[in-house]
Amino acid sequence: MTDAYAGICEDLRATPKTWLLTGCAGFIGANILDTLLGLGQRVVGVDNFATGFQANLDNVRANVGDDAWTRFTLHQSDIRDLEAMHTAATGVDLVLHQAALGSVPRSVDDPLTSHVVNVDGTLNVMIAARDAGVSRMVWASSSSVYGDDPTLPKVEDRIGNPLSPYATTKRACELYARVFAQQYDLQLVGLRYFNVFGPMQTPDGPYAAVIPRWTQALLRDEPVYVFGDGETSRDFTYIQNVVELNLLAACAPGPLPPGVVINGALNDTTTLNELYAQIRATLAPRHPHVVDKAPEYQDFRKGDVRHSNADITRARELLGYVPSVSVAEGISRAMAWYEANLL
Repeated sequence: MTDAYAGICEDLRATPKTWLLTGCAGFIGANILDTLLGLGQRVVGVDNFATGFQANLDNVRANVGDDAWTRFTLHQSDIRDLEAMHTAATGVDLVLHQAALGSVPRSVDDPLTSHVVNVDGTLNVMIAARDAGVSRMVWASSSSVYGDDPTLPKVEDRIGNPLSPYATTKRACELYARVFAQQYDLQLVGLRYFNVFGPMQTPDGPYAAVIPRWTQALLRDEPVYVFGDGETSRDFTYIQNVVELNLLAACAPGPLPPGVVINGALNDTTTLNELYAQIRATLAPRHPHVVDKAPEYQDFRKGDVRHSNADITRARELLGYVPSVSVAEGISRAMAWYEANLL
């Protein structure tokens, strides 16, 4: 835990706030909810359970206890409903907007739904935040906006052409955020997430993230599929780092640049082959059947970026962000959770 994050936690415990958290039953949202309730905050959650799960909320409740749970109010509504967003935002101090329809392949299969949820829905949340007079809104962008720009590491002010409908929706939201910040004097911070992983990330469904999907397959002795040759690389980022970044962005003192976007990552690279080896090695002492299990390689997917690695200078300089959990430590923590919940 960095000094900057420790200071924010101390301030929040001393002076609790009311937060609007969209996507509260999703992977990232549920982990943020757990932290906020643990810090004594009041949270108004929004989720339509399209990609979120009641089980995630149950996990949070079991972790924080029933007393803390009384400070949470759930609105089972859709960010595409502007009236519902106005209702949810009434009386809140800060907004953390995590709701979205993720996945590049999903957006290729159904670009219209991805657009309506990610662009129209985010615009609704921005309008509700503006009308409620919140002090700041932090929202989830994506590393996918870097598109075909080959430069590594990725620096916020240099992006290429988007390679998928999903990337296009996130870029459109960044443009809206800049305009809203200028026209309505609303503090907006976009966080470009880089391959976040950790507890409460589902392995189910055709668009599941790679780490939980592979882990479940290994535990069940099922085939593990790798798209491409395995040398595709990513800046895998453990969920605790992202939770800390959200709170730092929400509570940073003084105004931030209008509509600023900030990389949310570890500033490290891991190939898919290296990732698979780490997961297998972590599981092997308790599950000997995975020791010699090799992955099966398939064709590259449409819209996937070949390499991704983030420069986190802006996050460090503006927010005091320093990642607290490495990939190796994150995998160790994640495997412990998956073993407890998937077997």
